[in-house]
Amino acid sequence: MQNKKTPKLTLVGAGPGDPDLLTIKGAKALAEADVVLYDALINKQILEYAPKSATKIFVGKRKGNHSFSQDEINNFIVKHAFSHGHVVRLKGGDPFIFGRGSEEIDHADAFGITCEIVPGISSSIAVPADQGISLTKRGVSESFWVITGTTSARKLSNDIALAAQSSATVAILMGMSKLPEIVKLFQANGKGKVATAIIQNGTMTNENIGVGTIDTILDVVTDKKLSNPAIIVIGEVVKHSHKFKAFYEEVSVNYTNK
Repeated sequence: MQNKKTPKLTLVGAGPGDPDLLTIKGAKALAEADVVLYDALINKQILEYAPKSATKIFVGKRKGNHSFSQDEINNFIVKHAFSHGHVVRLKGGDPFIFGRGSEEIDHADAFGITCEIVPGISSSIAVPADQGISLTKRGVSESFWVITGTTSARKLSNDIALAAQSSATVAILMGMSKLPEIVKLFQANGKGKVATAIIQNGTMTNENIGVGTIDTILDVVTDKKLSNPAIIVIGEVVKHSHKFKAFYEEVSVNYTNK
């Protein structure tokens, strides 16, 4: 029997990991899904908002293990929209922050598919906030950068070199494999003592955190066994977190007494 449902795509941001940080609008979209195409970084508990009858397909990408290319995902969206009706594309964080959401919308739109977007809580802001790190703070940081550490060409983003010259807070996503290069850039700009935090699996039950400075963060990563997925936060605002303030006060005292 031919599907009579109108082809539709809803792009939903799943938030940073904690299922309670999914938006109400996102939950409503999932409740109306015929098909859910979901990424690697989403919390699978969120899939429970979709009907049991909905088809749920993992199309996630992780470093070195891409289940589907982006072109295949784009075509998958179109195929299932025409065969099933309402496709919910569930992406971690916000789909327009390094999520390639605009590419998926553009592709579906080219086939005349109705498209809607449900923004998500970006991990770039929410994960630091969950640790008491305010990316901007009066008298400390007037602005912030959100940068991908690794470009589509697998290179370090040129914007990091520019960010290292500024006084802004810098939040780097997908940057763990490039951390030694990032450290060298900040050290070259005299930022070796700048507070740095790395938050792995932010807002999740398996969260892992390391704090230090640009000069010490590589040792912290080794000690804490930190790896992807993680957010690197560089800036004096890290010192002002109520969770890390005591650590930095102790470091300052020890450094002064040497």
